[in-house]
Amino acid sequence: MSTAEVYDYIVIGAGVQGSFTAYQLVKRKKKTLLLEQFTLPHTRGSSHGQTRMIRKAYDQNFYTHMMDEGYELWAQLEREAGVKLFRRTGLLVMGPENSRSYLDFKSTLEKNKIPMVVLTPDNFNQHIPNVILADGDGALVDTTAGVLYADRALKVAQGQFHKLGGVIKDQEKVTDIKPGLTVTVSTSAGVYQAKGLVITAGAWANELLAHVNLHLPLEVMRINVCYWKEKVPDSYHVNKRFPCFLLTEGEEAKDHIYGLPSNEYPGLMKICYHYGSETDPDQRDKKTDCADIDILRRYIARYLPGVIPEPAVVESCMYTLTPDRHFVVDRHPAYGNIVIGTGFSGHGFKFGPVIGKLLCELSLGEVPSYDLSPFQISRFQTMKSSL
Repeated sequence: MSTAEVYDYIVIGAGVQGSFTAYQLVKRKKKTLLLEQFTLPHTRGSSHGQTRMIRKAYDQNFYTHMMDEGYELWAQLEREAGVKLFRRTGLLVMGPENSRSYLDFKSTLEKNKIPMVVLTPDNFNQHIPNVILADGDGALVDTTAGVLYADRALKVAQGQFHKLGGVIKDQEKVTDIKPGLTVTVSTSAGVYQAKGLVITAGAWANELLAHVNLHLPLEVMRINVCYWKEKVPDSYHVNKRFPCFLLTEGEEAKDHIYGLPSNEYPGLMKICYHYGSETDPDQRDKKTDCADIDILRRYIARYLPGVIPEPAVVESCMYTLTPDRHFVVDRHPAYGNIVIGTGFSGHGFKFGPVIGKLLCELSLGEVPSYDLSPFQISRFQTMKSSL
């Protein structure tokens, strides 16, 4: 058997979180290997696609706090690479005005002094054309929000990592992980060793964690990513300053509908339901569930008069969900030199630079920049005992 290649750190999974973690490590002068099981770029995980939403509007303070720095880190990467990664559009948040979910969004923005505009039924259409505000719904705009160019951002993060001396190896599926003072990672093509390992494998996280005797309560969902045709071209276009939007229909995140202005496909708006059907990540295209598309058809027919209520393009993506829909950012309970970032629950892309920084800090044994108690693995044991 050939001698193992030795690195300071190995990161498994070259999605947005793994790519930014590897980038942060190499910026700290650490010899870093980024491993990916598929050929890059690929559409098999959760980080592909042309656009994602970026926002400070959240119903929890800790996410809003993290996004303050998130915006700064995205802007820093734009400057370093000389590439535009973000477009400001604002985010329209709508929902039953007395519902807990809508009020939590409003309260978090107010508490954190995030620039916002509260709209009324009287002035709504002056600000937001071609949308009908439902009776009893409140509406506000997080004016800091916008569109992230996701594929471009991922390519830039990997490019900067490589430019700083990082090593990326794709088409290498991890077959074994041996923990210890030195971690040994075996793949379909080689054997590597490092003093620290970061696992950011998305939907495949538990498959890898089984090698280190850990199982997390993660649910993998296939999400339909739907694009809908404008009746009049450019009615909802990013250039016309049409905002992203989030409809907080019920009390749970899974009831949310979200949309982005037409941009990536000419004349098509991206409008999706924030939920899907459970799937095996390796078999996700064998089974499709269209219940969410029926919900979206009804919503669009009623509230978006300028959109044809039939999807023109349907793609797919995966969410890796935790029971509370908060992230996992923590060290392995038994092996302090194995760090885990997973369970980003369909809202993690915008946090990529911050999560990368946090996973880097955990790997280096530093005090993390934020309170990570909402993201600790131990919370699942607490939840389990309270059920």
